[in-house]
Amino acid sequence: MKKRARAYIISLLIGVAASLLFIFVQLPYYVTMPGTAQKLEPLVHVDQGDEDQGSFMLTTVRMGRANIAYYLLAHIRPYYELYPLQEIKQEGETDEEYTLRQLHLMKESKESAIVVAYKHAHKPVSYRPNGVYVMSLVDGMPAAHILHVGDRIVRVGGKEIGTAEQLIQYVRQKKKGDSVSITWERNGKEKTASIALAPFPQEPKQIGLGISPMTDYHITTQPSVRVDSEKIGGPSAGLMFSLEIYNQLVDEDITKGYKIAGTGTINMNGEVGPIGGISQKIVAADQAGADIFFAPNEKGAKNSNYREAVKTAKKIGTKMKIVPVDTFSDALRYLQELK
Repeated sequence: MKKRARAYIISLLIGVAASLLFIFVQLPYYVTMPGTAQKLEPLVHVDQGDEDQGSFMLTTVRMGRANIAYYLLAHIRPYYELYPLQEIKQEGETDEEYTLRQLHLMKESKESAIVVAYKHAHKPVSYRPNGVYVMSLVDGMPAAHILHVGDRIVRVGGKEIGTAEQLIQYVRQKKKGDSVSITWERNGKEKTASIALAPFPQEPKQIGLGISPMTDYHITTQPSVRVDSEKIGGPSAGLMFSLEIYNQLVDEDITKGYKIAGTGTINMNGEVGPIGGISQKIVAADQAGADIFFAPNEKGAKNSNYREAVKTAKKIGTKMKIVPVDTFSDALRYLQELK
C-alpha cells in the first residue's frame, strides 16, 4: 500500500510539474487569435450626440507571449498564429515600451479619426502640433541612453518643435559628430540634454538621433468629443472610430440598423491603411453577428487586407458582406447608398 501511495504521489507531482511547465514557461514567440467585436457607441461621447439603431464595432486580435500550451494550439487551431519576438517588438524594446508605443499609436489614430469625422460632418475642428513623442529608440544609438519611449520633445536647439517632420528636417541639416540640444517632458517635468548624432547600425551612411518620432496634436472641436480608448492599443481602430464619431455628429443614422464591423488605420487626409490580423478580425466580427465588414483595399493590391478578408469569409461560410475601402469617403458612400 505504501509503495502504491508513493507512486501515486510521485505521478501526481509529475503531472502538476508538467502542467506548470505548459502554462508558465514562456517561449520566444507571440501567439495571436481572434479577439472580440466591441460596440463603439459606449466608447465615443459627442456632446449631444444622437443614438442610433445600428452599431459600429471595433474588432480586436488577442495577443500574448506563447507558452507551451498555446504553441501547440497554434499548430492545430485555425486562426491561431505564432510570431517570433523580433517580428512584434523592436530590437531592445521592453514590454513596457511596446505597450507605450501601441498606446501612442492609438492616440495618433484617434486624433486623425476626430479630424476626419468633423471635417466630413462640416463641424468646427482645429488642431495644432504640440511637440513630438518618442515612439521607439534604436538600440545602441546615443538617444537610447538618454530618452525614454513616451517622452515628449518640446524644443530642439533651443527652439520650440511642433511636428515630427520639423524634427527630421532639423537633424538632416547636421553631420556626423554634431550634437543637438533636446528638451523633453517626462512625468510632467522638463529635462534638457545634448545628444550626439551617430550612424544607424543598419544604415551606416545615415546619421540621426536613433528615435522614431510622432507628432502630438492638440485638437479643439465643437461640439466636444471624448473617446475612451485608454485600454486599446495600436492604430487599427481609426476608420471605425471616425465612422462612429461622424454618426453621432449628423442627424441621420448612417448605420440604417445594420451591425457594421471593420478595421483600418486612418490619417488626417481620410486615407485608410492596412493592419495585421485581418483574418482573425473577420472571425471575431462573424461571431458577433456583424452584417458588414470594412476592410482596407490597399488600392487593389494583390495581397491586400480586403482580398485576405474575402478568402477568410468564404472559408468560415459567413454571410457578412466584405466591403473594400481606401478612404473614409469610400465607407461613407457605401453606407449612404444602403437601403
